[in-house]
Amino acid sequence: MITGDMQRKRDFGMKKVKDAIAAHGGTTLLATGITGDDARFALAAVQAGAKLLEPNHPAVALARGHKGVTSMHAAEEVRHEILMEEMVKVVAGVRAVVGPEIFITAGVPGSFTETMPTPFTDEQAYALARAGADGIHTHKSTIEDLKDVVDLCHKYGMLVDAYVAHPADRHLFGIPAETPEQVADTAKRMQDIGVDLIGLMTGMSYEGVAAGEIAPPVRARLEAMLKAVSVPTLAEGGINSKNFKAFIGTGVNILVVGTAFDDVARQAVHDSVRSFLVRQDRV
Repeated sequence: MITGDMQRKRDFGMKKVKDAIAAHGGTTLLATGITGDDARFALAAVQAGAKLLEPNHPAVALARGHKGVTSMHAAEEVRHEILMEEMVKVVAGVRAVVGPEIFITAGVPGSFTETMPTPFTDEQAYALARAGADGIHTHKSTIEDLKDVVDLCHKYGMLVDAYVAHPADRHLFGIPAETPEQVADTAKRMQDIGVDLIGLMTGMSYEGVAAGEIAPPVRARLEAMLKAVSVPTLAEGGINSKNFKAFIGTGVNILVVGTAFDDVARQAVHDSVRSFLVRQDRV
């Protein structure tokens, strides 16, 4: 069997994560959105210092205009329709341009709580591992489903990052837990079943909550998670260039940022196109 090889692959993946955290003073960045699914932007992110990347299927749905979606919210409803073969190609392409030292975790059909039942199989996990995925980005909403994903990913040498969500979130991106006590208990259970990286969904995106300083209820839930686990930790949801500093010093190891990069890229293209057209108008 290849158990030893797969354990070495997992160990190498975790080393990349811990090295990134150490290199950036205890809190690093997981770049996603356009920086995860477009190899050109992935390379730009890496050249700027990012060491962790996340391609995911809702971002790919948005990038491909699947069924005409033009927002990430709309993409979440049809993300399960993106073919696994497409995600394997995305991962392989990003890996080819950023090299072996960058950590890649992939969100794929079946690793989230999908709007339609979507399997995640041995063959698919192996294909992703072979394509260059170090891990799988999960948003399962039950411990039982999450354990199935953990066991499958570990079998093929991949780490798993998973999240604690709030039951009132517009999209359920993790195991629901409302109070700090519930968050701590849920995070412990996740660690006990082998989750390698544990995160908190902040609720600062999709739910209509302004992305600003960490609200006291969110901070309390974050602190509860951080105290409950010993694995690397993440925060995701609405984190941008204006509010990310609020997370520095909290103890969270990884900030997941995607929409903020999408917005910057979109605005830059808009402004550049306008500048060309304005110049043409003046000729």
